Amino acid sequence: IAGDFASTLYCTSIEFGVVPTVDGSRRLLAELGAPERLIRHGELVFEAGEELLRALAVLGVEIDSAIVAAGCMLHDVGKIEHASELQGPGNAHEAAGERMMLARGVDARVARICRSHAQWRSMSVDLEDLVVALADVTWKGRRSEELEARVVDEVVRRCGRDRWDVFVVVDDAAERVADEGAERLARSAG
Repeated sequence: IAGDFASTLYCTSIEFGVVPTVDGSRRLLAELGAPERLIRHGELVFEAGEELLRALAVLGVEIDSAIVAAGCMLHDVGKIEHASELQGPGNAHEAAGERMMLARGVDARVARICRSHAQWRSMSVDLEDLVVALADVTWKGRRSEELEARVVDEVVRRCGRDRWDVFVVVDDAAERVADEGAERLARSAG
């Protein structure tokens, strides 16, 4: 593990690397020079992710909530190096974020989320990746039928529940998150 990373960021160390807690993720972003707006974005995506995780808990699906939490907080970390993407389009931050996280000893599954939150259609992903991607879409009030369907399919695959039952829970959770999007957007601005 790079430097004193694990102890200074209050991380959980597991076999694949370091998974920062939410507080540890905030500190890591600050240490890397993230603007307050980027840190706030991670916090707002994490709020959305928490709601989605609560819904999945109702279904009894096994999911690594620590990976989801860290992924929500850190998915856009590469925008520190590609600051123009804080205000405009671009995807250079995705690979940059993965590289930055791996260089810091962060768990490869968390680092991968820097790419998968936007590239979930074109790469191999698991439920944790998909939940972060869905949180990143819904936090601001948007919905994605395609992404929600992928989450439903992965939950069904993992726990064998009836697809309709899973759909209802995921749809309700995504709607609750999206319904609070305007309020989150207002908080993201200031």
